[in-house]
Amino acid sequence: MLKILRLLALLGNVIFILWITYNGIDEGFRGNLVQKASYISLMALLAINFFLLQRK
Repeated sequence: MLKILRLLALLGNVIFILWITYNGIDEGFRGNLVQKASYISLMALLAINFFLLQRK
């Protein structure tokens, strides 16, 4: 059961990262400095979460 939950969390992280990247590409990466900083920090947190879940 724990493996399934971990797999779902990893899959959710990847899908969310791809969705955020797609939206950024679609908007041409326009936005003010605060929006860009929040996107970068969110992507970093999701990537860290992915790697920590992958390592157990």
